[in-house]
Amino acid sequence: MTAISNAILTGLSEQHLLTGPDGFMLHKDVAGPFTALCKAAQAQGMDIRIVSAFRSYQRQAAIWQAKLSGQRPVYDLSGNTVDITVLTGKAKLDAVLLYSALPGASRHHWGTELDVYDAAAVAADYKPLLNPAEYAPNGPFYRLHQWLSVHGAQFGFFQPYRQFQGGVAAEPWHLSYQPLASRYLAAFNADTLKQCITQFPLAEQQLVLTHLDSIFQQYVVNICETAP
Repeated sequence: MTAISNAILTGLSEQHLLTGPDGFMLHKDVAGPFTALCKAAQAQGMDIRIVSAFRSYQRQAAIWQAKLSGQRPVYDLSGNTVDITVLTGKAKLDAVLLYSALPGASRHHWGTELDVYDAAAVAADYKPLLNPAEYAPNGPFYRLHQWLSVHGAQFGFFQPYRQFQGGVAAEPWHLSYQPLASRYLAAFNADTLKQCITQFPLAEQQLVLTHLDSIFQQYVVNICETAP
């Protein structure tokens, strides 16, 4: 089993990953369980596809920069666009952190996380938006969401953002491989994150460092437990 290094925890290493036939990178110990999950879903008429899996620190930092600069849209819990340019202090960070993790603190760095949709429920050229409406009762991916809520645990997967708990918004598309992700989260701490951000600067670095402890508690360790 690959050792849990700080570089892996913060998205600065790819040594723990393998690339699947779809081009997405996963932790090498997650690929097998995910394939089994997909086969079980396929037997029920669903076709699970990945929208996003591993993301490096650099990739997350680019997303972070684009959102803080207004180059990419920022949304509130109601799906309305937020004018990031009028916000200051931690409120500015909170607006982005609702849907986008702080670089160095994204669970996607670990290779244990996947954003998924059901390709069998939409046209071949459909581009998933990854918004709550798609997974709501009238949305195309509601059946998949319900199925994963019931059967995901049989394959080791759970939904860490099943509901909003005052940190990250509900993300019904986000799956996590619990046997590994729980170990990674237990090994992670705010000091490791601080060292990473200090070494690899990002947008609003000083503001982030000022509020880092509260960010860590509100957005990193604040997840839904495995049981629905």
